Amino acid sequence: MWKSEEEMFSLMRERLYTPVVGDILDVMGYSHQFLPAGIRPLKDGMKIAGKACTVLECDVFEAQEKPFGLLTEALDQLDQNEVYLATGAHNSAMWGELLTAAAKMRGAVGAVLNGYTRDTPQVLDQQFPVFSAGCWAQDSNIRTNVIDFRCTIEIGSVIIHDGDLVFGDVDGVLIIPKAIAGECIEKALEKAAGEKEVRKAIENGMGATEAFRIFGIL
Repeated sequence: MWKSEEEMFSLMRERLYTPVVGDILDVMGYSHQFLPAGIRPLKDGMKIAGKACTVLECDVFEAQEKPFGLLTEALDQLDQNEVYLATGAHNSAMWGELLTAAAKMRGAVGAVLNGYTRDTPQVLDQQFPVFSAGCWAQDSNIRTNVIDFRCTIEIGSVIIHDGDLVFGDVDGVLIIPKAIAGECIEKALEKAAGEKEVRKAIENGMGATEAFRIFGIL
């Protein structure tokens, strides 16, 4: 169905949407894959599909011997088609203009923060998809440290491993475990095509009950 990782992510952005992928994950037995509903795109229309580079942060309460902890190291090792996915800090913004520029130059395709972002106009100007819990200008220098990256993290009820797939749009962000990613995406593409057929049948006069009986999709 695709010949490369790049083509797979392109198909996801072009043809898929989080509801249909979430439905497939439910059927496959992965029923807790959506991040909390408060994690939203900075702008409607943003869509993100890539591999998680997991980042663990923590709150600090004074100037540190090494400001920001391992933040610059985490940014500098980002790779093509990766999504900077961070959690653990609550007292400041976790993302901003210069982090966006650094990630974009490394070939990353987005950032998802279980926390806040800042420099919103400057981030939007770079056309780089960012999802967060909101916008807040509080600086991270004396308040937040990156303590590890490419480690297992948990956001809400979702356990996330480095390299899992991240997919997000206006309806939220979900995590596709890497072990079942290919199968999940194939089935989601099939379901998305099937939903178009169901909608066409309903718009042509078929009742919802009959449509579900015939197609098994609703």
